[in-house]
Amino acid sequence: MHFIIHALDKANGLQNRLANYEAHKAYLGKAPVSIVVSGPLVAQDNETMIGSFFLVEAETQAEVQAFHDADPFKKAGIWETVSIHPFLKRMDNRS
Repeated sequence: MHFIIHALDKANGLQNRLANYEAHKAYLGKAPVSIVVSGPLVAQDNETMIGSFFLVEAETQAEVQAFHDADPFKKAGIWETVSIHPFLKRMDNRS
């Protein structure tokens, strides 16, 4: 099953995000779920990171929640809001 994680940073959280970025990347490299696509959400300037997006594959939403809860960004309190939803992939144009 696929799941979407949509997370928006707290206001003025860029420095905290950058301070925890290496730990976050290392964690994603050993993720207990299969990450299909992930990356930062950016502001209208197409540069400033303001959140995170993940499309993951897991058996249950509980696995995805556990993955999210163990993320160094979550532990550092970077995200203001987080939504986790099941996702039905209908189209995938990647080669």
